[in-house]
Amino acid sequence: VFFVSRGEPPITTPPQSAILGMHATKMRAVVNDKGEVVARPMMYLALTYDHRLIDGREGVTFLKSIAQKIEDPSRLLFDV
Repeated sequence: VFFVSRGEPPITTPPQSAILGMHATKMRAVVNDKGEVVARPMMYLALTYDHRLIDGREGVTFLKSIAQKIEDPSRLLFDV
């Protein structure tokens, strides 16, 4: 499963400092390593956060961590 941040971002409301939006998994056309167009399950993730409280680097690191754990759930079990 390939994850990207795209689409409508979730909106935070006080007192929230961040919110994670997870869209439905759908089959989408992607180009694989061989240059072939294939159907793959994809889910869009979006993270909205208050930059006054959370630095962009930490926000992106968190989003990538969530994506990796969803792609490979064994990471949750073994805390990798």
